[in-house]
Amino acid sequence: MSTLNLVPASYADYRREAERRLPTQLFHYVDGGAYAEHTLGRNVEDFEKLQLKQRVMHDVSRVDPSDSIFGYEMTIPAALAPIGLGGMMARRGEVQAKRAADAFGIPFTLSTVSICSLEEVAAVSDKPFWFQLYMLKDRGAVTHILDRAKASGVRTLIFTVDLAVLGARYRDVRNGMGGGTTAWGRLRSGTLDYLAHPRWAVDVGLKGKPHTFGNLDDFVTKATTLADFKAWIDGQLDATVTWKDIEWLRAAWDGELIIKGILSTEDAIAAFDAGADGIVVSNHGGRQLDSVSSTIAILPRVLDAVGGRGTVIIDSGIRTGQDILKAKALGADMTLIGRPWVYANAARGEQGIRNLLSAMKEEMQVSMALTGVNTIQEVDQRILDAQ
Repeated sequence: MSTLNLVPASYADYRREAERRLPTQLFHYVDGGAYAEHTLGRNVEDFEKLQLKQRVMHDVSRVDPSDSIFGYEMTIPAALAPIGLGGMMARRGEVQAKRAADAFGIPFTLSTVSICSLEEVAAVSDKPFWFQLYMLKDRGAVTHILDRAKASGVRTLIFTVDLAVLGARYRDVRNGMGGGTTAWGRLRSGTLDYLAHPRWAVDVGLKGKPHTFGNLDDFVTKATTLADFKAWIDGQLDATVTWKDIEWLRAAWDGELIIKGILSTEDAIAAFDAGADGIVVSNHGGRQLDSVSSTIAILPRVLDAVGGRGTVIIDSGIRTGQDILKAKALGADMTLIGRPWVYANAARGEQGIRNLLSAMKEEMQVSMALTGVNTIQEVDQRILDAQ
């Protein structure tokens, strides 16, 4: 049965519609993972393996999934994750995402390599948003970006540490996004593919300009295409970064500092030793190193190791409201939602993100009611069915 005219109800529905609407290169850039994508799959599968324990005969006439972190009141314990090139998936996509997050009541996180700049996103409203930073070789550029973030009202900085080198993503190689293709291949995966997606070509390709990394315009002044920016970024990835650089960053940033890309107990401890206020247990959505642990599988060991020293967030594999609930049950303070919001934005724009988040909230409320809990603060391992 065709789903073209059906209303999207789930993450999978938005993903299918995004695949139809996006040029092939862009869809697989978001959808793909490293190497054979084993970890990408396990991120989702390991959430699915966790079963909820249904309970009955509890008064669940009022169920509240709201939470708070760093003084930010959240409708659900989640934030929109930073996504590079978000503004290529929908017209000025990061601005749409900020508006949707504001309306729903959760934080939005802007990527260093966003299409929309810090200032453009800040102009949406006076509600604070989060910013994600890569450590670049040019420390002057890092300092300048931090100053812009502060001036834009950012108080929570997420520093990504698992990109010392770029993971190999075979889908990007196959579709030409990684370069190295023939002239015909570039034409087929570029111009012809864009023409095969006319709605995207008009709405994003033409009306969504400029297609540059808004936070980096000051440093890549001669760039005219995304390929120019990508080349600069690839050359700026700093393989020499150590925990000493985190100490430098901690001294330069007086707001909340969250270290993203933690996948071992040793690194979790080191992050808090370096002055982090929180960590994100993350494998970059399965996009960096394949054949590593899923985040939900490693989460309990990380929590045991850090012993409540700070905030512990989890991403990679969050697809539903039930996934958020399962992460909370295992002890995470909150979650980051990545691919789902991008697919919803590509499929149905800002309203798609709002609808997706509302569906996640409803999934949480129903699941909480049928596991016998009324508030998110009551959620713990007792709602899971131990096998």
